[in-house]
Formats: sequence, structure tokens, C-alpha cells
Amino acid sequence: MILQLNPDENCTWTIEKPENKSIRIILSYVQLDPDGSCESESIKVFEGSSSNGPLLGQVCSKNNYVPVFESSSNTLTFQIVTDSARIQRTVFLFYYFFSPNTSIPNCGGYLDTLEGSFTSPNYPKPHPELAYCVWHIQVEKGYKIKLNFEDILLEIDKQCKFDFIAVYDGPSTNSGLIGQVCGYVTPTYESSSNSLTVVLSTDYANSYRGFSASYTSIYAENINTTSLTCSSDKMRVIISKLFLETFHSNENNLQLNDPTCRPKLSNVVEFSFPLNGCGTIKKVEDESITYTNIITFPASSASEVITRQKHLQIIVKCEMEHNSTVEIMYITEDDVIQNQIAVGKYNISMALFESDSFEKTILESPYYVDLNQTLFVQVSLHTSDPNLTVFLDTCRASPTSDFASPTYDIIKSGCSQDETCKVYPLFEHYGRFQFNAFKFLRSMASVYLQCKVLICDSSDHQSRCSQGCISRSKRDISSYKWKTDSIIGPIRLKRDQRASGNSGFQHETHAEETPNQPFNSLHLFSFMVLALNVVIVATITVRHFVNQRADYKYQKLQDY
Repeated sequence: MILQLNPDENCTWTIEKPENKSIRIILSYVQLDPDGSCESESIKVFEGSSSNGPLLGQVCSKNNYVPVFESSSNTLTFQIVTDSARIQRTVFLFYYFFSPNTSIPNCGGYLDTLEGSFTSPNYPKPHPELAYCVWHIQVEKGYKIKLNFEDILLEIDKQCKFDFIAVYDGPSTNSGLIGQVCGYVTPTYESSSNSLTVVLSTDYANSYRGFSASYTSIYAENINTTSLTCSSDKMRVIISKLFLETFHSNENNLQLNDPTCRPKLSNVVEFSFPLNGCGTIKKVEDESITYTNIITFPASSASEVITRQKHLQIIVKCEMEHNSTVEIMYITEDDVIQNQIAVGKYNISMALFESDSFEKTILESPYYVDLNQTLFVQVSLHTSDPNLTVFLDTCRASPTSDFASPTYDIIKSGCSQDETCKVYPLFEHYGRFQFNAFKFLRSMASVYLQCKVLICDSSDHQSRCSQGCISRSKRDISSYKWKTDSIIGPIRLKRDQRASGNSGFQHETHAEETPNQPFNSLHLFSFMVLALNVVIVATITVRHFVNQRADYKYQKLQDY
């Protein structure tokens, strides 16, 4: 229905639905006071038979989308309020009932490839009536989406109130409308990110053939030659097509060590492959792990003797070191070498679990526990390389998230420092331990955990990970290359829960912990006398020690 609204209106409508049906309201054209605020002029939709029910949503002149409301309640109420401005106001609203368990074939879906196509239901035959189809397009990060409608034939209307296509710049219908079209047009749209949403909405009359659309991915960054990114589980290589044109070869012929791993083609050529696949070579040397692969054009035929074409070889190398992943790429082109270096990090996480089965993660934060309750901690390495293992080098606790003093060691150099701590054996990509809950005296009620871990090759039986608990004096790991850390918290005692919210810190003082004793001048004098005696004794001892060292370089202690 079309509503022509006057100033200072306050109108309310209630819609009742049949049993086993849902209601869908679509406001396909809204013209309100452009200078009005949402508080003074808006359309509100409520569940129930009055405006006192739960608010489903609000529409005003500043909304940048086509509002759609759905409800399974028996009744739905919408209210329109206008301000005193004397301007033209028009709202086109239509609603219908539908069965929530009935779906239209090919009506919407999820598209996640670098390129693809989709059509309206029944295309090129007439589209169904009362259809509301949503397509979500999402490509890999770093890409934008170019959407091209090759054919559209919908009911013609100047404001596209009846049948229309809406395109949103993002992952949902609230992302920002970049186009609403109908009739006979062939527009093209480009997203600002790696996601786009397309909606087809039709009413109960005048069905036409609908639309046909396709999309491609555009790499957003400007790549002159090549780009390499390394993560915990894969390499990603981007190669400029303009760069490849200088070799007069088809980009489809590029291949990795394993030629069955094919690139993705858009405005660039992309190879994305796991660290343990596609012929990637892993090398462990001097406490460093590297992954190397080679991108090249296939070799010429064995019968050929000469060539006048340049030979391209792109060697990609990921080196894991210094609490990060360092990417190195170099290109050999007629003995010309180009180097590119970037920096990434290991993907490490730490979490608390309910039991020693380490199956159910604890998600509450803060996590309230009983004093002396057993806590189960797991540090996880997220990688595609099955031959890496995680070793817990040091884990410590602190009452503050910045781990300023005081701190308490639970594990140090792989050795349990707390009497209740149990370190589990090495297990794939997980480092695990348990300990009993405690709190810091004369400090905050919260406890944070920080673990520093080492990442080793599981086949290297001489690695630090395989040595287990050793003192730092036996082997200093300060220069160890592949290490990282993770933090979780806060953990609090349950008796502190009443005095604490969901965030922040709470001080708790107990009389037995911090007795409030008088500190008078007599105490101060006694303390100063004691300190003076300590200084005198220390001075005499140091002088005696210096004199002894002047006469003797080494003196064996007497046996008693």
C-alpha cells in the first residue's frame, strides 16, 4: 500500500496472520523528512498487537537499506510518526504471509569462489511470486568483487517499489545499499571489501524472466611483480599479470613443484597452498624451520636445443623464527635476483578446559573458580604441518594482565615449579598442563596466565622440545628461534564473584593477610638501628673478601 503522510502524524496498524504462517513486511520505498531525526520521525515495527510489544526495528530517513521485517508472532504492529515539517512524505509498504518451512529452489545461497554466476529462480522463465532471495558472496581477503548483471527484466517502476534487485556493499542486508534496480537494465557494481549481498524481492503480480548475473574477483592491492604471505598453515603468492606478460607465456601454464596444484586467476595469479603440500620442501637446520617451493613455467620439450624466451623461476621461502614468520621470496630471471621480505606470526592460542579430556573449552571471562580447584590449560598451534609439536617452556601467573611484579612461576624451563602442576607429554600441536587454583596475597583477586612455548620439528629427537625438563644453566634458549607466547585470564575465586562485574579488577583485603598495626616513632628508630648494623657487617665482610682475593686466586674449603 502507498501511504501519503501529513505533518504531525501518529498512525498505528496491526496485522494478524493465519495459523502456521509467518509475516514479511517490505518497505521498498521510503521518503521521509531528510532533515528530521529518527527520534522525531520514523517507522517502528513491533511484535504483538500494540506498540508496547518488543521492537523489531526502526526506519527513518537516514537508513541506507531496504527495510524488511519478519515475524512468526500471531500479530505485528507498525507505527508511523512524523514531525511538523511541511514536505512531501511517501511510504510504499507491502506485506504477505508465507510458510517458513517451504523454500523456493535456487532462491539465494552462499558463493565463495573467486568467480561465479547465479540467476533468479526459474530463469529465463518467469520468476516466482512473493519471493525473497538473498545471495551472499564472499571471496578471500585482499580481493574486491565486481558484479555484472548480463540480463534483468523485472516489473518497470520509477522507484522500483514492486519487484526489485537490491545490492549491498558487505556481508548482510544492513551493510549499505549501493543499488536498487528493476525494469530492463544491465548495471555493474564493485564492492569495497571481499563481500557483497544481493537480494531479489517480488510481489504477487507481473512476473517476468528475472535476472542473470556473474561476478569476478579483483585483487585490491597494486602488485607490480609478486607478493608473498606466510601464515602458520599456508603460503600465499600473488603474481601480477602485467609482470607475466613480459615472458610472453600463458599464466595458466605456471606451476608449483607439484603441477596438480593449480593457481586461481583473476586480475592477478594466486597460488595458495598448505605448508605440507604441493611439493613444498621442509628443512630443519640450526634450530630453524623453512618451507620452500618453486613457481615456474614447464620445461621446454626435450627435443628443443635453444630458446629465445626469458626463463622465469620464482622461489618462495617461509622461514619460521624470532617469535614470527618471516617471508622471503626471490625471483631468478636471466641471473637477476629480486628479494622481498615480510613479517607474520605464529597462530597460537591458549584456553582453559573443563577436564583432562580437553574436549570442552571454558568460554566465561572472568572464570570463577574455587580455591584449590584443578584447572586444565591447553596451548594450541594452528598449522597445517603435522610434524610440528608444542613445548611448554615457561608458564607464570600474575595478578595483572601486564605481568608486572609479583609473578609466580608454574613451569620454568619445562620443569614444574608448583607442587600441584602436572605437565602432560608432548602431543601433536598441543601443550597441556594442569594445576590447582590459588590467589595472590595482598593483591588483586584476579589471576592471569602467560605461557612461552617453543615449536619444534617432531622428527628431531635432539631438539629442545624432546629434552623435556632441564635447567636453563644447562642450555640457554634466549637465542632460540621459534618461540612465542600466549595469555589468558582473568581467573577469580567464586567468593569474589559478588563483588566483581564482568570486567575490571577488584581489590580484596583480609585481616589475617594485612594486619593494621600501629607504626610509631619507636618502631622507626629500631628499624634504623637494625639497618645500620646490617650495613656495617656487610662492609666488613666485603673488605675481608677483597683482601682474601688479593692473596689467593683459589682456596679449597676445609672439610668438617
